[in-house]
Amino acid sequence: MSKLVRIVLSVAAIFAVAGVASAAEAGAVADASWAKYIGAGLAIGVAALGTGIGQGNAIKGAVEGISRNPSAAGKISTTMIIGLALIESLAIYALVVALILLFVA
Repeated sequence: MSKLVRIVLSVAAIFAVAGVASAAEAGAVADASWAKYIGAGLAIGVAALGTGIGQGNAIKGAVEGISRNPSAAGKISTTMIIGLALIESLAIYALVVALILLFVA
């Protein structure tokens, strides 16, 4: 199992146990308002990570393509800019979801 998977599973286990460990009484209902902050933070964090990796791969591919065929630089750059705009829109969608989690839920 890779190191990243082990870290993610460990963090998930800690979050799962934290609610039980911090319970006040046996019959009390725990206030879970903190969960929406964690959910919003994770939503935008994972989206930023994913879009950053996607943009890096897109730029890497464009630079490699231009270095192999410099005469196609115009078409490659145009396609790359459109692709980067679409990738960035995914981060904006994640931001909207995070804001909905914070203020509506």
